[in-house]
Amino acid sequence: MAQGSGIEWTESTWNPVTGCTKISPGCKHCYAERMAERLQAMGQANYVNGFNLTLQPHMLEVPLKWKKPQTIFVNSMSDLFHEDVPLEYIERVFKVMNDANWHRFQVLTKRADRLLSVSPSLKWTSNIWMGVSVESDDHRTRIDRLRATTAHIKFLSLEPLLGPLCNLNLMGIDWVIVGGESGPNARPMNAAWVEDLQNQCRSAEVPFFFKQWGGTQKKKAGRTLGGRTWDEMPVLR
Repeated sequence: MAQGSGIEWTESTWNPVTGCTKISPGCKHCYAERMAERLQAMGQANYVNGFNLTLQPHMLEVPLKWKKPQTIFVNSMSDLFHEDVPLEYIERVFKVMNDANWHRFQVLTKRADRLLSVSPSLKWTSNIWMGVSVESDDHRTRIDRLRATTAHIKFLSLEPLLGPLCNLNLMGIDWVIVGGESGPNARPMNAAWVEDLQNQCRSAEVPFFFKQWGGTQKKKAGRTLGGRTWDEMPVLR
């Protein structure tokens, strides 16, 4: 939506689509839904529809106006591969990312099946990082769908981590983010799950980023693991 972001693993956010629908347990306490409702109550023009999925074509060219190279999280308030986002519109978003080649764009989805089905229609320039969210073992197939795309940088967001993810196949994965759920009614994350994932990343030589422990007081819980922060980033090819 605008430059500047409090998300630890990015620098800015850009929302050419807003709103979404819930498809798996990781969506239960969606932060974007809470924020969209707050912005709607404040009268923010892009959120007159609240959290109903809405295309925002007037936002498409915003990154082209940002001349300073930066890392941009695409659709922090939605899912670009939602079934109600037309392929033609996804292609327009990708065209902006292709043209704004001085930026790095991070795209994240839970809809890995649609991602894979439309992937051949998209131009995957090297500045586009593609990721999938995997909150529990029931959804690890999203990783296989991501791996089958031709994105240059592929990453996993294991957040909110709701259970152990043992023996992941990290072949072809360039980056792993791990984090606990935060906000009201946050579900707990077991430290053993995090430590195991860190060990898996170390064994596979995949950069590991620990975002947060989460909880109802995420700042108090912090984001250190083993006495330090882990802010590893992908090795750019």
